[in-house]
Amino acid sequence: MKHHGRKLQTASLLILLVTALLTGCASPNNANSGESPNPPSNDNKPPSAAPASYDVDEQPSRVYYEIFVRSFYDTDGDGIGDLNGVTAKLDYLKELGIGGIWLMPINESPSYHGYDVTDYYAINPEYGKLDDLLRLLDEAHKRDIKVIMDLVVNHTSSEHPWFKEALADANSPYRGWYSFAEAGDKLQTDGAVDGNPWHSYGSLRYLGIFWGGMPDLNFDEPKVREEMIKIGQYWLKQGLDGFRLDAAKHIYGDFKSTAGSPGVQAANKKWWQEFRAGMNEVNPDAYLIGEVWDSLAIIAPYFDQALDSAFHFDLADKLIGAARNESDPDLAFSLERAYKVYEKSSGGTFVDAPFLSNHDQNRVMSELRGITDHAKMAAALLLTLPGTPYLYYGEEIGMQGVKPDEYIREPMLWHRSPAGGEGQTTWIASKHNKEAGEGSVEAQLGQDGSLLEHYRTLIGWRNEEAALRDGTIGEYKLDTAGGKLSAFVRVTKAERVLVVHNLSGETQAAELAPSESYGAFTQLARSTAVDAKLDGTALTLPPYSTAILK
Repeated sequence: MKHHGRKLQTASLLILLVTALLTGCASPNNANSGESPNPPSNDNKPPSAAPASYDVDEQPSRVYYEIFVRSFYDTDGDGIGDLNGVTAKLDYLKELGIGGIWLMPINESPSYHGYDVTDYYAINPEYGKLDDLLRLLDEAHKRDIKVIMDLVVNHTSSEHPWFKEALADANSPYRGWYSFAEAGDKLQTDGAVDGNPWHSYGSLRYLGIFWGGMPDLNFDEPKVREEMIKIGQYWLKQGLDGFRLDAAKHIYGDFKSTAGSPGVQAANKKWWQEFRAGMNEVNPDAYLIGEVWDSLAIIAPYFDQALDSAFHFDLADKLIGAARNESDPDLAFSLERAYKVYEKSSGGTFVDAPFLSNHDQNRVMSELRGITDHAKMAAALLLTLPGTPYLYYGEEIGMQGVKPDEYIREPMLWHRSPAGGEGQTTWIASKHNKEAGEGSVEAQLGQDGSLLEHYRTLIGWRNEEAALRDGTIGEYKLDTAGGKLSAFVRVTKAERVLVVHNLSGETQAAELAPSESYGAFTQLARSTAVDAKLDGTALTLPPYSTAILK
């Protein structure tokens, strides 16, 4: 997942780009172009304008798919999804175009969600056994699908043997693995995630910023750091490709007033650098993505020899807002700014991680009030951006969900019938997806115009077009008014494409003037609408559609 994009010399870059542009004009590739396999020809195309030089810091990527195993697919009939169920649906994911899977916690845990671990070396028996995971990894890798798993190192379960022994015996070596205080001690009470983070147990109080069932580990204790590195190495040796690191900024960030302070952030960064070094001993290419929900200034240091990626939370809000309001979010400007900061911190090795929603947020379709056209445009924006996009299971079929958390993690809808069918999970009764019907995989698979097929089209484009898959982003100003079109350039060292989205319910037209940085775009290569048209430099886009130009 690492990359090392660097500036090209101007002369070499011009040769590469002019060659690619002339080749593209002479022999346009219209194969597999989604819902419009044969875009209109442009008999009166203006001469190509060679682009000026530009900086390229590529982000080689693949599309990841987040899976809550409990809700995904059940192979043993107990109503609970399992690891063998994920294996059973690998072909579905491959056909969708997925290149990576993020498994929410699969370690042993007393809770339905798994974010309070009782044994870091064991698989949750409701999900299967280690052999089942090994089979999943083997089958996924045969399909060139990478697999990462949630690793929850900030805290354990209060049921973990370490914590139980620490509570019971003041002389236990595990007492120092957690943060304890006596009843009379004066303590800081502004928890980083709201509320008092201290919890009572007899005369003791212990620190747990999320809740009492999740006592925080004390990373000032060397044995804790050693053990967490050992755990990570163990799972990499089993064949996992990396980790999603839960609560990455809270290792030392326990209190609101100090979580963003330079000292706390430096301590967090130092730990993750130590963890990275430990993972490099087993697999230097292990992919580490952290949950760091904060500002650019807080996120950027984590890319310095520590994490490869961090989820782009602010961008998710911007994408959903743009789709809902049918207005241009001006993505290139904000992303170019962020990437410059990240490049400086990482030395050019960071990979962005855009997404629309995850297991902690209301589902996209609910945020978009069930409007499928808006969901399609949110997906189109996401899947044409740089970095490694993450989809939340069921997002591709428009599953709905609103907090509390159980109801944004409802069973995946495989079958049209509300009664379900083979593999359907039933661990919780659906509240927001009761009817299934047209909101199921069965109903949408192969159905022209469905949300699922829209996702397959866009992911297919991304996988086939190097500039969409691996490129950085550049600004492109359209000669149009109204703010209903969103346009930006995606560019690698050798290729560049122009992406234009019509976010509105009305046909939009624009003049495509040559860009000083990127040259002219004269070929309508792909479109989600059959009646999209490029006449000379005049682009016409039907409602809620996307075009790729070369």
